[in-house]
Amino acid sequence: MSKAHLGTALRALRRASGREAKSVARGAVMSASKLSKIENGRLAPSVTDVERILGALGVSDEIRREYVDAARAAATEATAWRHLERIGADKGQREAQALEAQMTTLRLFQPALVPELLQTPEYMRAVLVRHELSEDVLTRTINGRLMRQHILYEQSKTLRFVITEPVLRWRLIPPRMMAAQMDRLLSAPRLPNVDIRVVPLDAPQTDIANHAFVIRDVRLVTVETVHAELVVTDTQDVELYVRKFENFAKIAARGPEMTSLLEKFRDAFLREEETG
Repeated sequence: MSKAHLGTALRALRRASGREAKSVARGAVMSASKLSKIENGRLAPSVTDVERILGALGVSDEIRREYVDAARAAATEATAWRHLERIGADKGQREAQALEAQMTTLRLFQPALVPELLQTPEYMRAVLVRHELSEDVLTRTINGRLMRQHILYEQSKTLRFVITEPVLRWRLIPPRMMAAQMDRLLSAPRLPNVDIRVVPLDAPQTDIANHAFVIRDVRLVTVETVHAELVVTDTQDVELYVRKFENFAKIAARGPEMTSLLEKFRDAFLREEETG
C-alpha cells in the first residue's frame, strides 16, 4: 500500500468512526496539519504515527494489525537520530509519551544506561549532552523525560525493567550524583506496578546483551542503535524480543537481592565522594 493509499484508508477509517480530524489529532498527539498531510498522501506516516492514530480511533486488534503491516510495507522503519535532532529531541519525548499512553505493559531491557523513565535530571543531562543540543532544546527534552516519568504512578500500567550490572558501574556523573541515581532505582520498585531487576556480571549467561530495546504490550518493539531507532512490529520478531527479555529477567537479581546490589554500589559512591 502506497503512502497515498494508506493515508486515504486512514481518513476513511476516521470518517467511519464519526470522529473529527482535530479530535483524532489531539488523541494521537500530533498537529491537525500533520494528520491532514497523512490523510491526503502528502506525508508518509511512520509506524508509530499509524499506531497513535489507530490508538486515538480505538480500533480493533485485527484492524490495527492490518494497518500497521501496511505502514511497515510503505515506510522505512528506521528513524535516524540526526533527524530527531533536526526536528528537536524534545519532540521525540512527546512521541514516546504518546506511545506509552496507549500501552498497558512495558518491558525494557538496557545493558548500558539507566532507563529514561528511571533517570534523575542530572543523569539525563549527561546522556543528552552528547547530541550537542542547544541549551533550550536540552532543557525541553529533560522536562519531557520528567513528564514521561509520571507513567510510573499509573497503576493501570505494568512497567518491567531489566538492566545489567555495567549500567550501575558506567560513570556518567560524579559519585554523589551516581549515589542519588542508585537511590532512584531503589525507590521505584516500591510502586506496586514497577518491577526492576539487575543481571549480575557473575550470573551464568545463556544469551547476549546486544543492545537496548523496549517492548510495548506484545505489538511493538523499539530498538536503539548507534545511528537510529528501529521499529519492529512483525509478530514473530516481537515474540523473539519478548523471549529475550524473559530469559534475562529469569536470571536477574530481584527483591532483596537486587536491593542489596544497588545499596552496595550506592554506598561505594558515597564513600568515594567522602574521601575524594
